[in-house]
Amino acid sequence: MEVGFIGTGRMGKVMAANLLKAGHRVRAWDKSPAPLHELRAAGAEIAADAGDAFRSDAVISMLPNDQALRAVFIDGDLLRLARPSTVSVNMGTVSLDCVDQLVAAHAAYGVPYVAATVFGRPDVAAAAKLSIMAAGEPQAIDRVQPLFDAMGQKTYRVGNEPRHANIAKIAGNLMVACAIEAIAEAAALLRKYRMSAPDVLDVIITSLFNVPVYQGYGRAIAHQQYVPPGFDLVLGMKDVGLALKGGRAGGRAAAVRERAARCLHRRHRQRRRRQGLVGDRPRRRAQGRPRGREMTITRCR
Repeated sequence: MEVGFIGTGRMGKVMAANLLKAGHRVRAWDKSPAPLHELRAAGAEIAADAGDAFRSDAVISMLPNDQALRAVFIDGDLLRLARPSTVSVNMGTVSLDCVDQLVAAHAAYGVPYVAATVFGRPDVAAAAKLSIMAAGEPQAIDRVQPLFDAMGQKTYRVGNEPRHANIAKIAGNLMVACAIEAIAEAAALLRKYRMSAPDVLDVIITSLFNVPVYQGYGRAIAHQQYVPPGFDLVLGMKDVGLALKGGRAGGRAAAVRERAARCLHRRHRQRRRRQGLVGDRPRRRAQGRPRGREMTITRCR
């Protein structure tokens, strides 16, 4: 299948590479040239622009946020370039407002739209082990199922409305954020009483929560290994913000969501101070300070 791929960041790059390995023809585009050079070496064509990538049987977008999607698909009037047979698949995490706008824009041009959000970090994506949650018209999903098979270990069809995939992803990300906070609070309690956080957390997680999220973040928090970050804090803030917004829109607000959001914003401010940034005004950054931090929440009140 001829596939356009828009957005080749840490996730998109390895997902596109797996499509190439499966024998699909990939035409990739991103604002950043570095990942495109790697994909070219792997056999991908490099699109001149997003419109060039859209002239394909299927187009996968893996852009980081609402603003990027609106800029490319709506402000850029990209959909007018679609072929009659093109299926558009968005695999990124976006707000419900944005997905509804995308659905309306695609419908106006008669372009089938599938939302297919994923669970899994870049290493999982590289191993083609993503869990994919797809929503949209069943016939459209059928047409792109071979692409999902090349990128993930299983596809779950979670509804006929594209927003259902985004709701499922937002709910899952909220659970991850709450798990990180729970692990961090437990580690802080253990350290307060001079107990070994690595040893005791290993017992707790192995006995009660022996799943990848607790295993991975539990090791990082227990050993205080936050660099390199496994997940960008800004994206973590975005995910919790989407959960808050979705809950408020549905008339449901949860204290844990509010608290997780406060903790993430506090960590973000702390990181900006370490980088020498206050508000929008740069200051000289202290030498030797790392720029990244794991999305770890500890003792936020």
